[in-house]
Amino acid sequence: MDRILIVSVFVVASCGLAYELICGALASYLLGDSVLQFSSIIGAYLFAMGIGSHLSKYVRDEDVLPRFIDIELLVGLIGGLSATLLFLVYGWLAAPFRTVLYALVVVVGILVGMEIPLVMRVMNARKAEFNELVSRVLTFDYMGALAVSLLFPLVLAPKLGLARTGLLFGLMNAAVAVWTAWSFRAELPRLKASVRRAVVVLVLLVAGMGLSDKLNTWAEQGIFGDEIIHAQTTPYQRLVVTRWHDDTRLYINGNLQFSSRDEHRYHEALIHPAMQTLPWARHVLVLGGGDGLAVRELLKYRHLQSITLVDLDPAMTRLFSTAEALTALNQGSLKDKRVQVINDDAGRWIETAGRSFDAIFIDLPDPSNFGLGKLYSEPFYRRIAHQLAEHGLVVVQSTSPYFAPKSYWCIDATLREAGLTTWPYHAYVPSFGEWGFIIAGKAARFMPPTRYDVPMRFLDGPATALMFQFPPDMQRVVVEPNRLNTQSLVHYFEQDWGNVIR
Repeated sequence: MDRILIVSVFVVASCGLAYELICGALASYLLGDSVLQFSSIIGAYLFAMGIGSHLSKYVRDEDVLPRFIDIELLVGLIGGLSATLLFLVYGWLAAPFRTVLYALVVVVGILVGMEIPLVMRVMNARKAEFNELVSRVLTFDYMGALAVSLLFPLVLAPKLGLARTGLLFGLMNAAVAVWTAWSFRAELPRLKASVRRAVVVLVLLVAGMGLSDKLNTWAEQGIFGDEIIHAQTTPYQRLVVTRWHDDTRLYINGNLQFSSRDEHRYHEALIHPAMQTLPWARHVLVLGGGDGLAVRELLKYRHLQSITLVDLDPAMTRLFSTAEALTALNQGSLKDKRVQVINDDAGRWIETAGRSFDAIFIDLPDPSNFGLGKLYSEPFYRRIAHQLAEHGLVVVQSTSPYFAPKSYWCIDATLREAGLTTWPYHAYVPSFGEWGFIIAGKAARFMPPTRYDVPMRFLDGPATALMFQFPPDMQRVVVEPNRLNTQSLVHYFEQDWGNVIR
C-alpha cells in the first residue's frame, strides 16, 4: 500500500507543477511580460499551497483517505480545465481575466497544498518510520516536479498545447483518485459515492479532451475576431494566422505582427532607406523576420549575393516557407537560392558568426520582457557593430516614438552607447500607428535617399524626407541606455505601453 501512495506522490507532484506552469505560460502569452507573470503566479501558488498545508490539519484522521480522494478529483477537474477556461474568459470576457486567473491559481494551490500532508498522514497511520516517511515522500515529490519541468517545454506544450496538457494532467489526478479508492476500498466507508464522483470527473475531462480543439478555436475566435486559418504552439511562442476578406494577419503570443493590408509600409520603411544608399552591398544579415517579408524587399536588389536570416523558431520559418497563402505574401522569399535560413537565438548566433555583413536588419519583437530586452542591449549592439562592415549600416525596428517615446529613444541611446552614429526615423503604419526605426553605422555618412531604384508602393523621395523629421510631440527624451544589468528598456516599455492601455 505504501508503494501505491509513493507513486501517487510522484503523480500529484507532477500535476501540481504542471498547472502552475500552464497558468504562467498562458498568462505570459496573453498578458506579456513573462517575468512578471511567472513570478506573481509562482508566488501566489506557493502562498496558496501554504494555506492548503495549514488547512489539512483540520481533516479528521478517519476522513483523511476519502478527503484525499476528493481533493484529487477536485484538483483534476479544476486544474485540468483551467487553461480552457482561461482561454474562454480572455476571448469573450476579457475584463475579469486576471481575477479568474489568480482565483484559479489560489484554489488549485490550496488543494495541491493539502495533498502531501494527507498522504503523509495516511502513511504514518500505517506505522511508517517518520524519517523514512519524510525522505521517501519528498524524494518522489521533487522527482515528479523535475520530470514535468523538463517535459512541459520540450514535449507537452509544443505537441499538445496548453489546454490539452492541462486536461492530460487532470486525467492523471483523477486516475490517482480512482486507483487509491480501489486499492483502499476495504477502508472507504462510502466507496460507491467516491466512484460516482470519479466517473463524473473522468467523463468531463475526457469530453474536454475531445472538444478541446473546438473550444480553443472558439476562444481564439473571440480573442482575434477574424477567421483563424492557422494556430500553433511552439516551444517558443504561440503562432496564430487570421484572415478577413483580403486581410491576413499574424499574431505571436496574442500580439499583432503584421497585417497584409499595410505591411508593405513597415517593410519598405525598414529596408529601403538604408539599402538604396548601399549599392555596393553584397552580403546582408536579417535577425528576426521569420515571416520572410523583409527578405522579400531585400531580394529586389539584384546586386546582393547572399541574405542570411536568423530566426529562433523553426516552426515560424517553416510555416512561411510552405503555407500557400503566406508564401504568396512573401513571394516565396525564404526559398530563394540567395537566402540562407538559420534557426537559432540571435544573441547566441551573432557571437560566433565569424564574418562581416554590409547591412544588418534587426526585425525582432518588441522588448516586452528581459529575454527580448537583451537583444536590444549595449553589449548586443557592440557585437553587431563588430560584424558590420566598416561603411555598412544596421537598421533596428524600434517600437513607436509616439506611443512609446522612452522605449524608442532608449534604443537610440543604446546604439550610441555602443559607439554607433544613429539616424532615427519613423513611418505611419495604419495597423500600428506611428512606428519607429533607427539606422546606425560605424563610419558611414548617411543621407536619406531622394529617389529609389526598385519598385515601391509607399516610399518615394518626399515621403522619405518626412520620415526623418520629428514633430514636437515625438522629440527626443532623455533616457538611460539599455544595459544588461538594469534592462532599463524593458521598464520603459512597460511604462510607455501601460500608459497607452490605461
